[in-house]
Amino acid sequence: MLDREEYIEQAYFFRTFGERLDENLPAQEILESLREEVLANTKLPMAIDVMRGELMHQGRLSDGMVHLPHYFAPFQTFVMQKSEEDKTKFDQRTALHILEREARYRSENASPAGLFVYQFECLARNRLGYDRGLDAMATDPLYDTLWREWVRKIRQRLGEHEFSDLIYARSEWYLDEKRRAGQPDYVPPAPILFGKSEGRIAKANRGKDPLYLFAALQRQLGYPSVPRAQPADSQMKLPPQLEIRLQRIEKRIQLAESEAQGKLDLSQFYIPTPQFPDDDLNPSNP
Repeated sequence: MLDREEYIEQAYFFRTFGERLDENLPAQEILESLREEVLANTKLPMAIDVMRGELMHQGRLSDGMVHLPHYFAPFQTFVMQKSEEDKTKFDQRTALHILEREARYRSENASPAGLFVYQFECLARNRLGYDRGLDAMATDPLYDTLWREWVRKIRQRLGEHEFSDLIYARSEWYLDEKRRAGQPDYVPPAPILFGKSEGRIAKANRGKDPLYLFAALQRQLGYPSVPRAQPADSQMKLPPQLEIRLQRIEKRIQLAESEAQGKLDLSQFYIPTPQFPDDDLNPSNP
């Protein structure tokens, strides 16, 4: 685990990098300016140098993050790699939002349970793949040996059990229910990883969509929410002046097509002659 100030600077880096990409600034220039903005007494400036070098040679930020496993967590590198794949619908801006929120949560005394739920929801919502995703999660420095073993095991159990059942069976609430049900000396076959609150919420969401479970954990326990990809605007709004010019161009094209087909009617451009009463035009009229 890194110091708190490192994660604060990481969150600033990911957020600012995405904002400046929206302004259509070159990535190399963004990295160069951010290197001067972040705290010089952290390790992030050196990490930015590595990422900038790989970006100029290979064209990908994730290639630089791969060379820094002691600084960027494996899950952070995995998310960036998925966003930079050639054939993917996972947008890089969404990846930067995910990494920003995760770094911010790490700076706030993150719990293994909260980080696990957040990372798993990232995989589920964005369809990043459970095999590589869970492998990256299992090697996170925040998890101890028990957590790493469990994360690797659930990859084989996701198709057999509901996600809520997996959390409920490893919670203190499950243990309390067993002992209240007449088994005061009950010892769980596996170590407890989640608290009573997580267990109660998981049990209440059994048989439901896992997204409801994620939302309940976020509401009740303050777990970080996963950023969602913004849908593309199907009706692009143009500036008024540009829209008027396009309408004029479209009208000219229609006239040219009508003239080429011999169907051009010039009467639509005639100015109507004003009509006057006959009495006013008669000179003999006193």
